[in-house]
Amino acid sequence: MRTFLGLIRASHFGPTLIVTALSLFFASFYWWEGPALVIAICFLSGQLLVGWSNDLIDYKDDLSHSRQNKPLVAGAITTRQLKTAIAITAPICVAINLFGPLGFIGGGLSLFAVAWALAYNLYFKFTPLSPLPYAVAFASLPTCMALSKSEAPPTWMWLGGALFGMAAHFINVIKDMDADRASNIGGLPQRIGTKASIATAASLAIVGAAALFIFI
Repeated sequence: MRTFLGLIRASHFGPTLIVTALSLFFASFYWWEGPALVIAICFLSGQLLVGWSNDLIDYKDDLSHSRQNKPLVAGAITTRQLKTAIAITAPICVAINLFGPLGFIGGGLSLFAVAWALAYNLYFKFTPLSPLPYAVAFASLPTCMALSKSEAPPTWMWLGGALFGMAAHFINVIKDMDADRASNIGGLPQRIGTKASIATAASLAIVGAAALFIFI
C-alpha cells in the first residue's frame, strides 16, 4: 500500500486528475460513455508517465533541496520501483492510444502530446520556451478526439486549451520559483519572476475565456 500511495503522489496527482477529467469531458462531445472512459484512461496513462518521469529526472535536485513532499526523497518509493512502473505503463499507454477509440490518427496525436510533455521534463523547462509544450499538449487534447472522428476541432477547444495550458504552467511554477532558480531551471516563469508570472497567467486566462466566448 505504501508503494502504491507513493506512486500516486509521484504522478503529480492533482494535475493528473485534472487532465484526466478534462479528457473525459471533451471525449463526451464525440463518444458515448464507454469509449469516453477508455479515452480518459489513455490520458491517465500518459499523465502517469509524465509525472513519474518528472520525479525521476528531478530526484537528485529534489534530494539536494530535501523536498520531503516528493515520495522518492521521503523514501515512500525507490527509483527502481518508479522505473518499473514506467516500463510497465509505457507500452500500455502506446497500445491503448493507438488501438483504442482514438485510432492511429487521434491516438498518434495524443502520444505526440505526451512526447512534448516529456520533452518539457528533459529540456524545455530549462529554456524560455517552457510554455510551448503546455500549449501543444493542451491544444492536442481535444484535437485528437475530433480527428479520431474525422472532424475539425472547434476553434474554442484547441485555442482555449493552448491558452489555459500556458496559464497553468506559469501558476504551477510559482510555488517552486526560488528553488528552481537555485537549481538553474530557467524556464520563462523563472526568468520573468513571480509577479510577472502571475500577471501573465491572468492575461492568458482572460484571453482564453474571451476565446471561448467568441468562438463557442
